[in-house]
Amino acid sequence: MNNQFKAHPWHGIPIGENAPQQVTAFIEIVPTDTVKYEVDKDTGYLKIDRPQKYSNIVPALYGFIPMTYCDEQVASLARERSGREIEKGDGDPIDICVLSEHAITHGNIILQAIPIGGFRLLDKGEADDKIIAVLKGDGMYKGYEDLSQLPDSVVQRLKHYFLTYKNLPGEPMTCEIVNVYGREEAHEVIRRSVEDYWMLVRNWAK
Repeated sequence: MNNQFKAHPWHGIPIGENAPQQVTAFIEIVPTDTVKYEVDKDTGYLKIDRPQKYSNIVPALYGFIPMTYCDEQVASLARERSGREIEKGDGDPIDICVLSEHAITHGNIILQAIPIGGFRLLDKGEADDKIIAVLKGDGMYKGYEDLSQLPDSVVQRLKHYFLTYKNLPGEPMTCEIVNVYGREEAHEVIRRSVEDYWMLVRNWAK
């Protein structure tokens, strides 16, 4: 019987049989968006988070990995690798940026992505990892297997976005990147975020 209802993007879409080497990504916003959209956790619909008031626009397809959660397991790895006091994860699905040469014009879509690395970002002291991936089969980016292979200009553009995307002019920065890591560590972050997700589900069931 066909499912007559839309699957919840966070809970109803499988991460993929080949995770963490290949994952399903739910894309919320694209580089042409002038408004930041994000999934409403209760309903699963896209909602407007805030207008993009300034020139800082997302430089790649941006969304999250379904059936993941950034909590204690992710925070524990962040403490271990950064040497910083990190109390907890940010309580959201793991974010993902997907690089592609194609002009994909809208979000609210799913795609297959190949993780190649990530940024260990702290947002007000909370772990908020950003996985960097390439679109499966992309003509330009499919040859990149690790973040270290990307042109430095691409990495710097991504870093600048995440360091500034929540800031207003004149306000202190709330985000910092404490580690930049490659493919293997990105896989470990994803594995841990899956553990955090199923712990969350078990807690809901109690």
